[in-house]
Order: sequence, then C-alpha cells, then structure tokens
Amino acid sequence: MSGSASESGPPKKEDGAEPGSRVRAPGVVVAVLAFCGIVVSLMQTIVVPLIPDLPRLVHTSAANASWIITATLLAAAVCNPVSGRLGDLYGKRRVMLASLLLMIIGSVVCALSEGLIPVVAGRVLQGCAIGVIPLGISIMRDELPPERLPSAMALMSATLGVGGAIGLPLAAFIAQHADWHALFWMAAAAGAVNLLLVALIVPESPLRAAGTFDVPGAIGLTVGLVCLLLAITKGGDWGWTSGPTLGLFAAAVAVLLAWGLMELRLRAPLVDLRTTARRPVLLTNLASVVVGFALFAMSLVLPTLLQSPPATGYGLGLSLVEAGLCLAPGGLVMMLLSPVSARVSRRWGPKVALMAGTLVIAAGYAATLGLMRSAWEVVIGGSVIAAGVGLAYAAMPALIMSSVPASETAAANGLNALMRSIGTSASSAVTSVVLAHMTLAAAGPYTLPSLRGLQVALLIACGVSLLGAAITYFIPGRPRPGRPGGDPVTGSLARSTG
Repeated sequence: MSGSASESGPPKKEDGAEPGSRVRAPGVVVAVLAFCGIVVSLMQTIVVPLIPDLPRLVHTSAANASWIITATLLAAAVCNPVSGRLGDLYGKRRVMLASLLLMIIGSVVCALSEGLIPVVAGRVLQGCAIGVIPLGISIMRDELPPERLPSAMALMSATLGVGGAIGLPLAAFIAQHADWHALFWMAAAAGAVNLLLVALIVPESPLRAAGTFDVPGAIGLTVGLVCLLLAITKGGDWGWTSGPTLGLFAAAVAVLLAWGLMELRLRAPLVDLRTTARRPVLLTNLASVVVGFALFAMSLVLPTLLQSPPATGYGLGLSLVEAGLCLAPGGLVMMLLSPVSARVSRRWGPKVALMAGTLVIAAGYAATLGLMRSAWEVVIGGSVIAAGVGLAYAAMPALIMSSVPASETAAANGLNALMRSIGTSASSAVTSVVLAHMTLAAAGPYTLPSLRGLQVALLIACGVSLLGAAITYFIPGRPRPGRPGGDPVTGSLARSTG
C-alpha cells in the first residue's frame, strides 16, 4: 500500500522530449502564460464595483447576492488541486485550455443573464479557471531552460496579486461608464484571446504522472472544502455560534479527516499527503495561508479608508475608480519585484525570499498605521505591502517544486494555491468581523467602521505576517547553487520520490 502516485510507476513522457528542450521562444511562452494568469485572477475582483448594486441588478436580497462572490471563491478553491492533478495525469496544456474554455462559457452566461441563479452558475465556471496559474508554473518547470525558470515562475506566481490590483480600477471604470454586462463580455473576450494564444504558442508538457484520477478523492475534497469555506465566509452573516455555521465546521473536520485517511490508502491519490507532509512543503503551505491572509486584509482595509466620507474623521472620500487607481500601483510593484525575488532565491535560496517577503508585509502594515492622512500616503503603505506579497508569492513555487517529484508539480502547486485561498477566506472573515463590530454612527442610515477598527485590522494583519516569518524560519535550508546537491534553478536541493 503506497501513499505516492509516483510509486505506481515512473513519470511518463509523451514524446521522449526532455523538459526545457522544446521551447524555441521562451520569452513569448512566459508572456502568454503570465497574461493568462492576470486574466483569470482578474475574475476574483471583476464584480467588486457592482457589490452595492448587485441586489438590484439580479433582483434579489443582499444576502442572496453575496453568493455571486462566494461561488467563485468556492469554485477556485476546489479546482486548484483538482485541475493540478488532472494536468499531471493528462496534460497541463490540455487542462489549461479546458479551464480557459470554462471561464469563457461562464463569462458569456453572466453577460446574457439578469437573474441570480444563472449569474452564480456563470461565476462558478469563471472560478474554475484559477487553476491556470499553478498549471502555468508547472508548464514552465517542464518546458523552459533552467536559466529562464526562476524569473518566469516568480512572474507567473505574482500574477495572482497583479490581476486583482489592476482589475479593480479597470472594472470600476467599465461599470461606471457602461452596462454591467460589459464586464463579462470583456472577460469573455480576454479569455478567448488567452485560449487562442495558448493553443498556438504554449507546448504540451511531455511529463505525465502514472496512475488514474481519484474521483472519490475529488468528491471528498470538494465536500470538505465547501463545508469549511462556507462556514468561514458565511459565519459572519449566519452567526459564528449558529447551528449552520457550527454544523458546517463539524462536517468539514469529519469529511476532511475521512478523506485524508482514504488518500493515504490509495496508490494514486488526488493529493499525495506523504509528500505534502514533508517539512518544506508543509511549512511553505502554512506560510501561504498567512500570505493569503495578509494580501486580502489590504484589499478590505485600504479601500474602506480611501472611500469613506471625510465626516468619519479619517475617510478620504474618493470614488471607487479613484480608490482603485490608488491601489493599482501595488500590482505594478508585485510584477516588478518578482524578478528580484527570483534573484534572491538564486543567491540565498527561496526560503530567504519568502521570509523577506513576510517581513516586508509586516513593515508595510506597521507603516500604514501612520500613513492614513492622505491618498498618497495610502499608496506608499499599500505599495510596501504589495512588495512583500510579490516577494513571498514568487518564492513559494520554488520551495514547493524543490521538494516534490517532477511528475507531481501541478498538483503540488494547485494545493499551494488552495492554501492561499483558505488564507484569503480567513482574512475576509476576521477583518469583516473587526470592521463590523468596531463602528461609528455616520450621517444617514449607514454604519461605518471606526478608525480604531481599521487600526486593529491593520495590526492583526501585521501580526499574522510576523507569524508567517516565524513559520518560514523553520523551513529547512537548502544548499546554494554551485554547492554539492544544489539545484541550479532554485538554489534548492531537489528531492526524489523516495
């Protein structure tokens, strides 16, 4: 009885090509994959400008309309590890094309819909495309020459934050000047361009994992994650001690424990838990939860500060588009910092890059506590936080892939992306509770967060970031490039399947 898919046979190669030997224009391939990453991550923020108007637009209550956000989060969390495993088994490019097609279909469904149910269904299909990012990272490992790999992986990993940062002002501008359906037609058009570029330019990886797809494992993981994330995202609305919330938490624990025991008994599991339990992989995934928390806290606190009316005593009174433009530099900083993270990983190892990122995030939140008086101060604080996120996100794939077999990289990266999703969900829940309970009575019927509430949320994010640095400290160090056993790509000691 084995716990690793790799033990059921060696990795298969479709055409006998060696990884990195078939790409004639690596820069073009990297650009296409990064563009795909930006577009699919944009799906997470495309409806944010519509949140106040969603009940009216889809003819439902505010509680029901929130499913338009929640559905995408749940679909993305489930599809990350599932699409990664499918890519390892049947072809990463093939699964990437299927994911982009689902995003296009979902966008068209939303663009043609007026009611809640079809829009939620379309948003589920859009969320399924988020697996494109870990799949793209894995294609890079299989196809690019070693000297191009660190910076390419760093850029692809950073697209998750970049798409969200630039997507908010873009979506706000379109929503403000056109019918809301135009957002989804834009998403469908961008997805179609991505699909065509991937089909024409990106080669299929020759590497395959042995074994078959674990359907019961996929069902068990889906049920467990849906229960967990529903409890986290809806606990604030339902009440944290309510029957539905506690019941979902209990069901999540029971289902995920049973799922884990089942996975350990399979020769070809959906997630190789023995590999996942290795100290470098486990601690990197825990750090990913923390960085996901820190990223989303910024996305909640800073827009509130920028858009709240001056009558609150702290608000800067900006419009949604203006607030989005203030946050957009953070996305550019993430992209610019990704090659820096790659160089740090090459020189000192990805552990150092990840720790530096978490410390920069903590410094950014601490600085933002004193930079709340004007828009340009918020831009500085947000950019420092984004710089740390860029460093950290770019380092994670190198840490993961230096510790897993080459035939399991897509599944491992998908699981790492899932950990980030759990972190963002937890951040949304915790930050929302803080802002909802520390309020002030503003003019009119609305209740807004108090300045102390924003400060407490920033302090929590700062503390969580420092916790991430502490977790990263215990990740085992690796030999630097050039030393015996060192990986010239990541500066890490590549592990076998044994």
